[in-house]
Amino acid sequence: MKPELFKNVVLTQDFPEEGLRAGDTATVVNFMEHTEKDEIEALLELPRSFGDPFAFVTVPLSAIAPLGAAPKQSLVQAV
Repeated sequence: MKPELFKNVVLTQDFPEEGLRAGDTATVVNFMEHTEKDEIEALLELPRSFGDPFAFVTVPLSAIAPLGAAPKQSLVQAV
């Protein structure tokens, strides 16, 4: 299911290269078609620790779910 723009979602899988874990929350800011993989990707805005700027990451649509799917939220660690 494709969530609405600017709605909160939860990751359903880990993305260790981005420092993200299943259960992390984010806000959907855009959708894009990935032509090589023939799938839709979501551009997500993720909160960081207090005072740090927001982070953005692109993940497959299949890797996100509505926020009610998991209660956990964690912050992205600044690198």
